Amino acid sequence: MAVARVSAGAARDVVLARVRAALAPGPVAAPAAIPRAYRQAGRASHPAEVIETFCARVADYRARVHRVGAADLEPFVAGMLANRRVVVPPAPPCAVDSFATVRDDPPLTPRELDGADAVLTGCALAVAQTGTIVLDGSSPCGRRALTLVPDHHVCVVRADQIVADVPDAIAALRRIEAMRRPITLISGPSATSDIELERVEGVHGPRRLDVVVVRVVPPDR
Repeated sequence: MAVARVSAGAARDVVLARVRAALAPGPVAAPAAIPRAYRQAGRASHPAEVIETFCARVADYRARVHRVGAADLEPFVAGMLANRRVVVPPAPPCAVDSFATVRDDPPLTPRELDGADAVLTGCALAVAQTGTIVLDGSSPCGRRALTLVPDHHVCVVRADQIVADVPDAIAALRRIEAMRRPITLISGPSATSDIELERVEGVHGPRRLDVVVVRVVPPDR
């Protein structure tokens, strides 16, 4: 079979001619309609099943998962972070009077963040299907640097913040207008396998991630 050989110059001329033709003045075609038939909500699941799925997925990422009641949250977190220098966002997810904290208000310098032993934050919501925690830069989450510099991240997730799937998360973020703020998605500790396919943790963020899932008592109880 004969193979046509085209010089580099001729090929360039063909490409540029097509670009000029596309940019030439003339009637502009209406943009093609984009189908929106994709799924915009997760599959309905029982709340207990959603929580179980989230905890299992988070554990798969080598994060540590803890389940506590609302009344036990503060003493549990205080025990975990005792004798450590802990950075907290402007609105911490629980009372922090019983252990040493440094509030990121006004914002701490990178050197001060690097000197912290851990960071304690809340979250905007969490996704069960992917085991993902979503931070939106709000006061309970803090700015993005808080969860990138310290080596240990403790994140408090209320059970009613866990949604079933990614479409549910997108819808929830729109409802709380979080899409106007920087969104950070966290699925386990920071890890990479770029070098010889060996997993190394703590390269781009915290090496340790503890997720504290808080059971929420229904209002009628």
